[in-house]
Amino acid sequence: MKIAIMAEDTKKELMAQFCSAYCGILSKHDICATSALARYISDYTGLNVEALLSGRQGGREQISQRAAYNEIDLLIMFRDSFPDRSDGQDINECLRFCDYNNIPYATNIGTAEALIIALDRGDLNWRIFDKSRR
Repeated sequence: MKIAIMAEDTKKELMAQFCSAYCGILSKHDICATSALARYISDYTGLNVEALLSGRQGGREQISQRAAYNEIDLLIMFRDSFPDRSDGQDINECLRFCDYNNIPYATNIGTAEALIIALDRGDLNWRIFDKSRR
């Protein structure tokens, strides 16, 4: 499965810790992330992560477009808890595309853990069939 990962600056350390905790599961899948986060996760965990553009230079839009074209199967995005600090427009557009294409997503660690465990059990394999019908 193809997993896209994003995290706002205040959540990058948490994302790296999350990826480290679930490294065994994540290593079985294709992962992409914005450039700084991809490098951070890769250095922290040893995972092979495709680096897109930086978030501010279009990386968020690249992930959003992959969601729009149904090219990802799961999105894990840790948002800043304070809306005045986050770039809500990019995030809301990406989530809208995920909703449209039935792409499961998590915006906090609790939901992310539930989705990763479901992914490992095979509970998200329906994505393969759902994508082939479109």
